[in-house]
Amino acid sequence: MQARLGGSRPKGRTGETSVSPGFADHQVILGIDPSLRSTGYGVIRLAKPFPSTLAQGTIHCPREWPRSRCLARTAEVLREVIRKHRPTACAVEGLFFAQNLKTALIMGEARGACLLTAGEAGLEVYEIAARKVKQAIVGFGGAQKVAVAKMVQRILHLEKVPMADAADALALALALVQENRGLVWRAPKRI
Repeated sequence: MQARLGGSRPKGRTGETSVSPGFADHQVILGIDPSLRSTGYGVIRLAKPFPSTLAQGTIHCPREWPRSRCLARTAEVLREVIRKHRPTACAVEGLFFAQNLKTALIMGEARGACLLTAGEAGLEVYEIAARKVKQAIVGFGGAQKVAVAKMVQRILHLEKVPMADAADALALALALVQENRGLVWRAPKRI
């Protein structure tokens, strides 16, 4: 871990950079639900008997802001969250196929800002499809947002139901943990 924070990675026997540590080494996980105007984030720490929530929130950007300002604000807030809580892994919602090309491009830009921020911090980044997150958290891939938020509240023992985007981000972090513990069928895609 010290090598990662210092910017270097341990070398393998052949002198090549070794593969990142096993998922069991990750104790703090960042979940990100990208959006141009309201990116959700959630940070959990693995603990017993249940994970604890270190941070959660939504990065709101006013409609009058240009896209470039929203992307910069998203990256700025995520950098601060990463600096403060020092996660080592990140789960980002996977791509979806939008009917509207313009919407898909804008969502891709927001997702790109999130991936860049996580990548430059040295986090192991995974993507998980929204349906897989719902399946992992609620048990049904077509679950409504409210059901996901209430289950996140229950799993993390939160006093109140988190806001929608923050709940989705926390659900991503929880789903990443579940998928890497072998509690679901297939491991998430590392990106």
